[in-house]
Amino acid sequence: MTDSKSKLLIIGVTGNLGFELANASLNASHPTLGLVRDSAFSDPNKLHKIQLLSDSGLKIVKGSLHDEESLIEALKQADVVICAVASKQVHDQKALISAMKRAGCIKRFIPSEFGSDPDRTRVSHLDHNFYSRKSEIRRLVESQGIPYTYVCCNFYTSYLLPSLVQPGLQAPPRDNVTIFGDGNVRGVFMKESDVAAFTISTVDDPRTLNKTMSLRPPGNTLSMNELVTVWESKIGKKLERNYISEEELLKRIQAMHCRNSISRQHAVGFHILGVCEGRSNLLRHRLIKRCGGNSVVSAHQIQNRCVSSSYSYMCHEFAVIGSCCCP
Repeated sequence: MTDSKSKLLIIGVTGNLGFELANASLNASHPTLGLVRDSAFSDPNKLHKIQLLSDSGLKIVKGSLHDEESLIEALKQADVVICAVASKQVHDQKALISAMKRAGCIKRFIPSEFGSDPDRTRVSHLDHNFYSRKSEIRRLVESQGIPYTYVCCNFYTSYLLPSLVQPGLQAPPRDNVTIFGDGNVRGVFMKESDVAAFTISTVDDPRTLNKTMSLRPPGNTLSMNELVTVWESKIGKKLERNYISEEELLKRIQAMHCRNSISRQHAVGFHILGVCEGRSNLLRHRLIKRCGGNSVVSAHQIQNRCVSSSYSYMCHEFAVIGSCCCP
């Protein structure tokens, strides 16, 4: 059975999504390798993941994106490469692309995106070229003639839903809730395990070759008002809904820009602002622009359609899909 399945090399198996990708690949009976840096073995959390995956059948290959020889050695054992490195390492994929070209055996590459479509989402200069760097990787892949599939999966439920999208909270509110804009624009929420299963299902599907795949399950598409209503039905209580107007939002944006970093309590929500969280738990704001537009989209229009939120200095970026993808 496994003879007809592509051999997968997954880079980033000790991260949140990378771990799920490895599990999904093994569950789908793909011969699966994981490229792991030496430093991962000295991290207890990463070592635990490595042991779990190894026990499930993952072949561990020691190497690094910065060591071309070890990278090529790993590539020669694979048909498909899936990269799930942290967003701050996006440019490290340039070395991977060069190595794939040199190895000459890779039938498909799925780069580290798994958020908004970078070709359809634009952010102001405060995003430190977050999306332009991902688009740059796409263009490099295409210019090198490497077969690809791009996966755009939108928001991760584990990042936003535990607090009901309330900056600073660790659990959903039970008295009042803050809603940015009118709360009616809809966003898409995905579990990492579902994203992983979908991604693995594309690797041997000729229909997805050289295509961009967007995950938009209707049942996972909800507005902020709808999310609050669902929570209210669970707790049997109506919450006081505090709506932040566009004018007030823009004032906050300006204040954040002046201070450069803000606390979680003063961060504006996912569907209006993109946020960048560092290890110090300080947030930086970004205004979202529509691709092809000449001006910043108004706050109530962009809400959770065009917004991109990224944990740029942590394991994953999370982002909502472009507004044209969500009714």
